[in-house]
Amino acid sequence: MPTKNTLAARLAPATLRKGPRTVTGKSDTVVIVGAGLAGLSAAMRLARTGRRVIVLERDLVPGGRAAVRTISAPNGNGEYRFDPGPTVLTMPDLIADCFDALGEDMNDWLNLKPVEPLYHTTFADGSSIDVHSDVNRMADEIETKIGAEEAAGFHRYVKFVSRLYKYEMRDFIDRNIDSPLDLLTANLAKLVAIGGFRRMAPKVGQFLKDERTQRIYSFQALYAGLSPYDAMALYAVIAYMDSVAGVYFPAGGMAAVPTAMAAAAKKHGVEFRYGTEVTSVEHSGGRATAVVTADGERVPADVVVLNPDLPVAYRDLLGKTPFRVKRLTYSPSCYLMLAGTRQNWPGASHHNIHFGGSWKNTFQELTSGRLMSEPSFLVTNPTASDARLAPANRDIFYVLFPTPNLDSPLDWKRIKPVYREHVLSQLDSHGYPGFGDSIEVEDVTTPLEWAERGMERGAPFAAAHSFFQTGPFRPGNLWGENVVFTGSGTQPGVGVPMVLVSGRLAAERITGPDPVYASRAWR
Repeated sequence: MPTKNTLAARLAPATLRKGPRTVTGKSDTVVIVGAGLAGLSAAMRLARTGRRVIVLERDLVPGGRAAVRTISAPNGNGEYRFDPGPTVLTMPDLIADCFDALGEDMNDWLNLKPVEPLYHTTFADGSSIDVHSDVNRMADEIETKIGAEEAAGFHRYVKFVSRLYKYEMRDFIDRNIDSPLDLLTANLAKLVAIGGFRRMAPKVGQFLKDERTQRIYSFQALYAGLSPYDAMALYAVIAYMDSVAGVYFPAGGMAAVPTAMAAAAKKHGVEFRYGTEVTSVEHSGGRATAVVTADGERVPADVVVLNPDLPVAYRDLLGKTPFRVKRLTYSPSCYLMLAGTRQNWPGASHHNIHFGGSWKNTFQELTSGRLMSEPSFLVTNPTASDARLAPANRDIFYVLFPTPNLDSPLDWKRIKPVYREHVLSQLDSHGYPGFGDSIEVEDVTTPLEWAERGMERGAPFAAAHSFFQTGPFRPGNLWGENVVFTGSGTQPGVGVPMVLVSGRLAAERITGPDPVYASRAWR
């Protein structure tokens, strides 16, 4: 894993960008609402500047969507520790960079191990393909399962997505953007030239001809809230981030990441107040002066950073929602079952993707408000990597079925128990026989519960990354004189890597561009 010293050794000459707006007035005291990954990323960067940083979190632990959920086993037989949010961790350099901002070595705080294979994928015809980050090993897998021509196409695809990443990261992801004119760089011309603004599915199809590999390297469009037939090829960069750069898992589960980030930030002076719900931001004339908590406390602030879902933050905390935010369209949602089981299934890897017979139609169903008729779904088995997350001889499973968000007419209060039986039936027929009978503890989240937890339209993947909701067209992260947004609802977007970047961008709206961290080898 990268360390502070190895990252520093790979720094390119720093280049300060001109132009990004920053907050005005004093910024001595910064109040961050929410200890999610983005809020923590911002706090860690601000901690080293000498400012007073206060983080107010309504839950009793850090992490937001990545916080741990603990359920006791029956008869006092230990605990199950579930990750109820993101389970696929990529780009660990971005986490290391947060610790590096404090002069800390990430490896002193976290133990990250590569997941191998990245995914075990199965298909309706009964075939399976393991996905590896090692390009040559993956090419061998493709050649064995499909053929040499497809393996050669895969090598060309990797070169394409690697170029996408190189051209996108510096100018389109890892920077504050105030205007579309900010995108007029040499890399924009390069992205156009290699087809970055074409549709994702046809572009992937230029390299990969087998439907199975096309699915493996285009399903990531769902993270951006779109069908690969509608998403721009730009979003194949997500496939680079996990399927080429690798997937990792922290000892102790995904919640170990925010726990470590919060502990390091606290060591460097950040104040954390857990169990503190913020109900409003006090502001006048576009300038915030304080936040108000549910128990009536007024917490003065020179700058306020808001980590809740952006439209929810506008509506519930600022009390006003810009027209462009009201018009946002949202990603599909999901039905999530967290299950502690008395049984395991030896064929299960850490991450398992089961593709249904339908593909294009599946996305049409999700975006038109219908449940999948031939489901594709994810089954994650964290105890395959860390048995300590469950009691002895027990396992944890994270079962995710994409669904429409709450813009659909589906009545989740009525269909929740019915859909549970459908999910269990699918598991039985996809390699997990007896799954339902083996469940010892269970927690289910539908779009309705996602909404109750503060996610607009019950969409944990936030606003969809359609063209006019991407880059400079996505809601900006600066409001008025001194309110900054961070998280998946603002720039650059959805996913653990992106929200970590958004925390850095939020901090730079306060401090200005950082000459030390302005250029990284992985950017």
